[in-house]
Amino acid sequence: MLYLVATPIGNLEDITYRAVKTLGEVDCILAEDTRKTGQLLKHYDIQKKMFSFFEHNEKQKIPQIIDRLLKGEKIALVSSAGMPTISDPGYKLVRQCREQNISVTAVPGPSSVINAVSLSGLPHEKFVFLGYVPRKSSEFKRFLETALTWDLTLVFFDSPHRIIKSLKLLRESCPERPITVAREMTKKFEEIVEGSLDQTIERFSIKPPKGEIVLVVGK
Repeated sequence: MLYLVATPIGNLEDITYRAVKTLGEVDCILAEDTRKTGQLLKHYDIQKKMFSFFEHNEKQKIPQIIDRLLKGEKIALVSSAGMPTISDPGYKLVRQCREQNISVTAVPGPSSVINAVSLSGLPHEKFVFLGYVPRKSSEFKRFLETALTWDLTLVFFDSPHRIIKSLKLLRESCPERPITVAREMTKKFEEIVEGSLDQTIERFSIKPPKGEIVLVVGK
């Protein structure tokens, strides 16, 4: 059995009883970042073997993991934060498990996407998550040309080093759209910034943001 276990997006207490129980019962844990997951396991006094599993080693690791699962092991997959397989290579492992008739189940929990949307105050009866903002300006512009034709709230991941650039590109394409920037959610310095693109660009130009960012663009 492969367990997809959601982990906190910031505050270590944001984890379900079932997740703690599952992590304590599996034979081993696959972690995107073993150091970060190690802090979580230490906090809950869970002592389990961990193996790294991330974008650049999944091809070589998947056959080994499948072999262990076929031998009857119970394995948990976790990401650095939130639900595994969302914007990480875990889906490839899930696909291989399906092909080998290996059972897969999810232990749900925190999600930065849902958290940001709920905090945004923007209409979100329909929204779409679009992953990380494309790095190249030209790619982001082409991406927006399509996304902005949808009558939907848009949700992106972004980095503090790129957020001002992303906001300026959005201002070029849709200056009238309201936005919310959710930063460091559930952590000590959580910040929810909402308003116009001009206001947000000015704010972050004066005080550059830090930490993990989810950008919500209203309709």
